[in-house]
Amino acid sequence: MTNPLQIKRFAQSHSFRTKNDSHDGLALALFGHERQPRAWQPPPPQVRDLRALLQRLDMLSEDRQREANRHETIMIEGAPESVLESVQTMLTTLDKQIAQLRQQIEDHIKRHPDLQSQRAHLETIPGVGPKLSAWFLALFCSKDFRDAKQAAAFLGLVPVEHQSGTSVAGRPKLAKSGDSRWRARLFLPALTAARYNADVRTLHERLIGAGKARMSAAGAAMRKLVHIAFGVFKHQQPYQARCA
Repeated sequence: MTNPLQIKRFAQSHSFRTKNDSHDGLALALFGHERQPRAWQPPPPQVRDLRALLQRLDMLSEDRQREANRHETIMIEGAPESVLESVQTMLTTLDKQIAQLRQQIEDHIKRHPDLQSQRAHLETIPGVGPKLSAWFLALFCSKDFRDAKQAAAFLGLVPVEHQSGTSVAGRPKLAKSGDSRWRARLFLPALTAARYNADVRTLHERLIGAGKARMSAAGAAMRKLVHIAFGVFKHQQPYQARCA
C-alpha cells in the first residue's frame, strides 16, 4: 500500500536524477531494503471482480455525463437532426449498459454471503448508500489497512500543516495524496452524514462553531465517515452511534 509518490520522494532524497528502468529498479530495491514494506497480497477473486464492475460503472457514468453535456450544447446551439439522433442513441445505449452493470453488481454481491453481510452492515451508517457501500467493500477487502487512520491517509483525507516559526502559518489542508475520485465519491455522502449521522454531525458542528472553513469541516466529515465505515467493516457489526 505504498504510495508511488513516497517512492519518488525517496529516490529524490537519494539524489536519483536520471529516470530509466535501471535507476527505477535500484530506487525500488533501496526503498524495500530501508523501509521493509509489507508484502502485497492479491485480493480474493470475488473482490477483484467487484472492483472491476464498479470501475466499469464509473467509466460508463462519466461517458454518459459527457454525452448529456453534448446533448445540452446541441439543444442550445443547434445542430443537424442526425447529430441529435446520434447523441440520443448513445445516451439510450449508455443508460441500458449502466442499468445492466448495476444489476450485475447487485447479483455479484448477493452470490457471496460474506460481501452481502458486510455491505448490509455498512449501509446501517447514515450517509452510506448502496453505491458507496459497494465501493467501501472493494476498498477494505482489497487493502490490508492496519487501522482507520491508515485508510483515511490512503485516500488523502488527513490534514497537512504548513507552518514554520512565526513567518509561515498556512492553513491545514487535505493531503490529497490518494485517488481524487475517492474524495469526489465521498463528498456528498459526507455532507448527508453531517446532517443525519450523529457522530459526523457532532464533529462537523463543532468545527463550524470553532470558525473552521466549511470545506475544512467537510474534509473532516469525509475522514470521519471513512473511520466509521472501517470500524463497522473490521468488527463486522452494524453501526452504533456514540453521540446521542
